[in-house]
Amino acid sequence: MRVGLTGGVGSGKSTVAAELAELGAVVIDADQLAREVVARGTPGLAAVVEEFGEQLLTPEGDLDRPAMGALVFGDESRRRALEAIVHPLVFERYAELEGATGPDDVVVHDIPLLVESGRAEEFEAVLVVDVPDAVRIERLVRDRGWTREDAESRIAAQAAREERLAVATHVIDNAGTREELRERVRAVWRELDDAARVTDPA
Repeated sequence: MRVGLTGGVGSGKSTVAAELAELGAVVIDADQLAREVVARGTPGLAAVVEEFGEQLLTPEGDLDRPAMGALVFGDESRRRALEAIVHPLVFERYAELEGATGPDDVVVHDIPLLVESGRAEEFEAVLVVDVPDAVRIERLVRDRGWTREDAESRIAAQAAREERLAVATHVIDNAGTREELRERVRAVWRELDDAARVTDPA
């Protein structure tokens, strides 16, 4: 069973992904793959340097991710140029990893930009981790040390909360405690696991 998992920055999506992995899901993390495909020495990194310049490399030859983020966030044309390089490479790795899973596996694709990339219809279920924007801003300032302006600009660069909710088959509310979140994830997991084990008689 193919499941999409998404949520805006500061929503706790990564925590939900970790909970699902503990429960038995095969989690494919888009952020992790996005780092892999532009790692030192990869064709992906070479393409990024060709597009944006060598000033985005660290002295060791790695991608300077904070510098890259500062360049593309708030500049839609630059962000789209980066996505045009990275997204096809990530999708290629997705296919490889998914091909190695079994028929009864619940394969969760952890995709921050699921809505933005227009891929929601590819999945049998879409899990949206939902938190009011004001709570997300508070968490980003408190937990990541961002300024309020940084948090607001990152949120504004992503799909609106209403756009994510519109594609959800399951909404996981993460405005409460960690234990409340854990219980909600367990309830959704039971549904997904049961659905994955239903055999089509055809």
